[in-house]
Amino acid sequence: MIDARRGITARVCDAINPYQWITAIRNRLFDHGVIESRGFHVPTICIGNITVGGTGKTPHTEYLIELLGRKFRTAVLSRGYGRRSKGYIKADDSSSMPTLGDEPFQIKNKYPDIDVAVCEKRVTGIERLLADVKDIEVILLDDAYQHRHVKAGLNILLIDSNRPIWQDCVLPFGRMRENISGITRADIVIMTKCRNLTPEQAEWCRNYIKGMKDIPVFFSAMRYGKHYPLFREAAALDEISQCNEILLVTGIANPTPLKEEIERRGARVELMQFGDHHNFTADELKGIAARFKEMKGTRKAIITTEKDATRLQERDELPIIAKENIYVLPIKVEILEGKEKMFNQIIEDYVTENSRNR
Repeated sequence: MIDARRGITARVCDAINPYQWITAIRNRLFDHGVIESRGFHVPTICIGNITVGGTGKTPHTEYLIELLGRKFRTAVLSRGYGRRSKGYIKADDSSSMPTLGDEPFQIKNKYPDIDVAVCEKRVTGIERLLADVKDIEVILLDDAYQHRHVKAGLNILLIDSNRPIWQDCVLPFGRMRENISGITRADIVIMTKCRNLTPEQAEWCRNYIKGMKDIPVFFSAMRYGKHYPLFREAAALDEISQCNEILLVTGIANPTPLKEEIERRGARVELMQFGDHHNFTADELKGIAARFKEMKGTRKAIITTEKDATRLQERDELPIIAKENIYVLPIKVEILEGKEKMFNQIIEDYVTENSRNR
């Protein structure tokens, strides 16, 4: 977790990695204004990472929605990864998961009063959003840390505590999208998935990051909520602990924490793992049902994530036995060390002080 010795390996990889040099030159051009980075008159908060997938961007975006949505007209702009559409699309009641992508569709379903839009070009997306919704007070940019054509007012960088970037390399040798020096663009760093982090490890991480840039460093963990049925056909299930066997179906970057959570509740877990943002085929949906039938537990169920649920609930090919037994386990973000109030205050102060309606 906090072994810095692997940093030597990372530096060697970067020295011979052409992708590292390409991204470094690109960042330098933005830093010196050779490539334009455009700011906007509405507060913009970027939630992103340096590594590929799995840091918890969507749960942290939802945390900010719940924090800000009560006081400010809040909008979310995403690329809409994996969608089957192109260009700018603003979500409405008729929007579908294939049109928006799984994560924006999930956000719109959970927070129908929030304005949600997708666009590959973030500058165009913000321009269209501001034209469509005149009284937007804050825009959340989901997964836009490397999209530097937009100059966000507040950059929040997420780092997975189980895969810290100082132990990683830039693609293709590792999982990093750019060099670790990208930390210096952040205004806030959140170390995520820190449920088992010791105080000594947290202090080490904080000092390491502050050694690169003196900014606030927070630690968060995922808190799992109450499960709910994905389809009306599902039988009643009061507690997951009532099951002695669970089929866990996921298409996320790292299902291990979820698997461990279900095991902690007392069930044996059989994992069907698909790639991140996976679009299930008809044969795979039948395979889920077949795998469930084969399980020998006297009380069994299928558990999936909210992100996967958006892709499963629109598929008529999912057999009825799966619909009758599939449940969704939602997650929320918890800011640790008693620092939730401090974190919230920083966010709210930024929006209040920079609001065009101040």
